[in-house]
Amino acid sequence: MSLLSRIQSPADLRRLSPEQLNEVAQDIREAICTQVMKTGGHLAPNLGVVELTIALHYVFDFAWDRFLFDVGHQCYPHKLLTGRQHLLAGLRTSQGFAGFPEPRESPYDLFSVGHAGTGISTAVGMARGDTLNKEGYDPAGNPTGRRVVTIIGDASIVNGVAMEGLNGAGTLKRQFLVILNDNGMSIAKPQGAIAQYFDRFRLSHSYTSLKSTAKDVLSQVPGGTLVREAYHKLSEGAKTLINEDAWFEHFGLVTVGPVDGHDIPTLIKFLREARDFDRPMVLHVKTIKGKGFGFAEKDSCTFHSPAAFTVTNPDGDVLEKAGIQNEGCRVEIKKDGRSFTAAIGDIMVEAMNKDPKIVAATAAMPDGTGIAKTLAKHPERSFDTGICESHALDMMAGMAKTGWKPFMAVYATFLQRAFDQCFQEVSLQGLAVRLLLDRAGLVGGDGAVHHGFCDIAILRVLPKAAITAAMDEPSLKAAVEFMRTYDEGLSSVRYPRDNVSPKFADQPCPPFVLGKARCLTPNFDIGAPGNNGLGVPDVAVLAFGTCAIDAIAAADQLTAEDAGLRVCVYDARFAKPVDAELIRSLLSRRVPVVTVEDHSVVAGFGAAVLESAAQQGLDASRVTVMGLPDRWIYQDSRAKQMALAGIDAAGIAKTIRRAATANAAGAEIKVMPGTGARR
Repeated sequence: MSLLSRIQSPADLRRLSPEQLNEVAQDIREAICTQVMKTGGHLAPNLGVVELTIALHYVFDFAWDRFLFDVGHQCYPHKLLTGRQHLLAGLRTSQGFAGFPEPRESPYDLFSVGHAGTGISTAVGMARGDTLNKEGYDPAGNPTGRRVVTIIGDASIVNGVAMEGLNGAGTLKRQFLVILNDNGMSIAKPQGAIAQYFDRFRLSHSYTSLKSTAKDVLSQVPGGTLVREAYHKLSEGAKTLINEDAWFEHFGLVTVGPVDGHDIPTLIKFLREARDFDRPMVLHVKTIKGKGFGFAEKDSCTFHSPAAFTVTNPDGDVLEKAGIQNEGCRVEIKKDGRSFTAAIGDIMVEAMNKDPKIVAATAAMPDGTGIAKTLAKHPERSFDTGICESHALDMMAGMAKTGWKPFMAVYATFLQRAFDQCFQEVSLQGLAVRLLLDRAGLVGGDGAVHHGFCDIAILRVLPKAAITAAMDEPSLKAAVEFMRTYDEGLSSVRYPRDNVSPKFADQPCPPFVLGKARCLTPNFDIGAPGNNGLGVPDVAVLAFGTCAIDAIAAADQLTAEDAGLRVCVYDARFAKPVDAELIRSLLSRRVPVVTVEDHSVVAGFGAAVLESAAQQGLDASRVTVMGLPDRWIYQDSRAKQMALAGIDAAGIAKTIRRAATANAAGAEIKVMPGTGARR
């Protein structure tokens, strides 16, 4: 029996001797590698914090003390040590644990966190709350009070919210520990001046030799007030590791380190000191992303969050367990088609080849958004700002003001972090900045923290915004071309974390025309010359984005069941402006309309259709809106999430059939309970 299997809570971990903890670390790495090999998941970030997580749970009691993550994709070791080993087999599904901290699973998870920069600020809030509740740690007044610890990466620390959090943390007059997990990586190489500072520091004498004396340190730090106070409170060993280049001291935080993040005895030693320190401290910990799994150590970008993969030994045998010793082995990550992300990378390179005024940017997600391709092909016109979405959008606004055509590639779920900039610096100024919204809609295993469910809602309020969606690769290319020449204001195109459909690849893709839908079933297109006299369709489906592909599948299914049922499917293309003429043509002829979108039913595309009907004085009682329900949808496969929301092909088919039946009977169309459909 492995040592890990005997640990059902951190209390069990603390019963082990320090000498046994390295064996626990080995067990954790084996468990994570083997599971991610089967299902995919965040691999390199979790392997890098195994020893650090063990040491934290060994020193602190987080059943009482506070432990907050920033980002959260390094939480697997934490979950394995807090009673959730039995959920590992269902990783990132409804049958297992989420890939990010999730308070629904355990009281050891305090916040659901999937975005960078928030950990320090929420930890400051808990520290203040505990102090006001008379529960905060005070070595004199309340020695059994709650301690507060937050862990943040060297790439996340550059986020604007993290800076605000540091500014607040420095004003605390109590224990507060920020652990800087410094691995020289985020998903991609960290960017910016602060990242360069850490690069210089890693190469400095203080890091390579760690021989500076406390006296030397004190003489070199300007003012040195905090450090002098720390000198009297820390052990001799900690004194020698007070950071002589104490950047964080300007925020009011004593900084200790760097220390080796894979040396458990050393980590325990310094964490015990930090546990009882009565003022804010930063413990700088140096780790290796992907530690212990050779492939992840060499290529932590690829193995940040890989799909399922196989490992083959030198004899050609596929291993059932990934293992952490990989000498002579070969790894192959499973691929099941061409993704929208790969498509947008090629499309943007082609667009930049064509138009020398296009510039592209991303916020620390060059591989995840496809911008890695433009960085390679057009490095002088491509930018990675690091985890700084707000700065990136403001920068793009500045470039638009100087005559460039900016395209900002960002996950739809991170867009709201730059909404203020979309409003103030882009739309209010009448500037043309273009948004490429990857991971729009339901995202599968990453779950609720990453769903892109509100981008339409927040952008639709902006005057002159042109909001589009792509259903496949040709339409994505056409949308980019439309956006390239749209100069009236902000524009966006959304597409999911999924593969492109080949359904219409052999058909010409008409260009995007502002506010006009595309009919995908021309025989039933109302009023079109090519409808062969078939007349008014029984139901019209206005589908936004890839939901059009599912709507076609639903229509094909229904036609196979009932050849007399006439279902007309439109690729809506625009959520702003919607195709008002088409809506008028359908509703004035009493055609039931079903709208479908991979977005919240609140303020989304369907809501825009209803608003258009109201503005035109049309009877909207025959409009059924399908989309994401007004509740959270948690981790699972994207296909299962779509089915749960009722917007997969089967769910769309049921709604179409119900709409046709109700219209034929002259009855109202009712909403199916538990789905995102509404009247």
